[in-house]
Amino acid sequence: MEMVLQQQPTYEVGAKKWLITITVITCAIMELIDTSIVNVATRQIAGNLGATIEETAWVITAYAISNIIIIPLTGFLSNIFGRKVYFTASVVLFTTASFLCGFSGSIYTLIFWRFVQGIGGGALLATAQTILVETFPPEEIDKANGIFGAGIVMGPTLGPVLGGYLTDNFSWGWIFYVNVPIGIIATFLSWKYIKGLKGEKTGKIDYLGVLFLIMGIGGLQMVLEEGERKDWFTNNFILYTTILSGLGLIAFVIRELKAKNPVVDLRILKNRNVIVGCMLNLAFGIAIYCSVFLYPVFVQSFLGWNATRTGLLILPSSFLTGMLMGLNATLIKKGVNPKFLVLLGFSAVILYEVITYFLATPASGEFDWFWPQMIRGFGFGFIFVPVAGLTLSGLKGRAIGQASGLSNMLRLLGGAIGIAVVNTFVTRRFAIHRNDLISNVTQYSPEANERFFGLVKGFQGQGKSLGEAQEMATRAIEGAVSYQSAVVSYAEGFLLIAIVCACILPIVFLARFKKGGAVDVSSAH
Repeated sequence: MEMVLQQQPTYEVGAKKWLITITVITCAIMELIDTSIVNVATRQIAGNLGATIEETAWVITAYAISNIIIIPLTGFLSNIFGRKVYFTASVVLFTTASFLCGFSGSIYTLIFWRFVQGIGGGALLATAQTILVETFPPEEIDKANGIFGAGIVMGPTLGPVLGGYLTDNFSWGWIFYVNVPIGIIATFLSWKYIKGLKGEKTGKIDYLGVLFLIMGIGGLQMVLEEGERKDWFTNNFILYTTILSGLGLIAFVIRELKAKNPVVDLRILKNRNVIVGCMLNLAFGIAIYCSVFLYPVFVQSFLGWNATRTGLLILPSSFLTGMLMGLNATLIKKGVNPKFLVLLGFSAVILYEVITYFLATPASGEFDWFWPQMIRGFGFGFIFVPVAGLTLSGLKGRAIGQASGLSNMLRLLGGAIGIAVVNTFVTRRFAIHRNDLISNVTQYSPEANERFFGLVKGFQGQGKSLGEAQEMATRAIEGAVSYQSAVVSYAEGFLLIAIVCACILPIVFLARFKKGGAVDVSSAH
């Protein structure tokens, strides 16, 4: 009779525990920072490499595509290679690609290495909290979840701030070089201290599943990243990519449901809580990435703030999020219903978006924006850990990694979908508002005439001829109309996020939670 011995989990103590914690969380934050650090440097990159802005946009798109492809595969790849080997190799890949990004002499080389960087980075994000679960005992996991969750919120926020500072004071290459020393240290620490769990035999590799995943998810991400720039389905590239992506997703679902050893086990979606958790993660991604997208654009475009000022205002709310995440984990372990916490968190986020809709005017200042940002931080602090608890409670073994991979992928996908939708919405609403406002600027409008002739008189007083003054007055009025239309459109963008979150929120009531029983948040990765 063959006896199978099950290895009992062991947890780290002392300095080793915190070295592992700092290493994996730093790697996760570094990966998240790189999702947005390039956004503020596209013009400098384009000018230095002789590329167009449209070509430079692929530097952002390539990273996003490889990120979202690799994340659902990380559980599968960790099982093959072992978590220690896979994580350390991913750090090396991310660090090497970061250096080669900064060293790139052409836009096409930079795009290639950004794609490679995203492959390494996606693995860091998806496996970081899994390693923390193996490092901390259950009674202390709330500390790790709180710090990790704060990193999820702070990473995308810090990207533009750090990118703007490095680009303004050094050169665009340093937004990539800054990863190198951190990556070298992280490589050493991860190889030395992370547990060397061996890989598993997974049977025949599902190559078709990988191919269909790349076609489906990769194509969808490309459409979302490039759609607005190419005017969506009027462009043949977007149209054909959408068709290819749709076919890939259908083939992927069919393949993974039939495959003996699926690369992504979609059967996990039979669990109601996993479906609910994935939908809530999608909404969470929409909320966090869209708010990070709209807030900096508004305050920098209409209030004249620089990147540093923009980022500093949001930091206190990010710290509040981290503190509340630790509190959330403690409350859940004591039996507090995580559905209540999720409702509280999303309600605060909706309140933030509604307040910001009314707040978003050119007359607002830092004090006006500070407290809404704190409400935002409060809300995000009550979402990440409870949603993870609901999603992963009751799962065991490989099912935890599969559910975690899907959740992480959908959070990033939610961000991509949200930004694409909000960006298109703002553009369309701008056109509508501009048409509405410009229709009132006619020779039959006393207010418009008074404004026009007042400007003409002012420009003539500066020494301009009548013709020049009239032309300048016309441009000034058109500029004022466009400015006001843009302000209103961006304000409505905040309101749209609130509406989306409010529509998805009732899904939380479909989750199952045993009253009086604590959700095991130690599995929340």
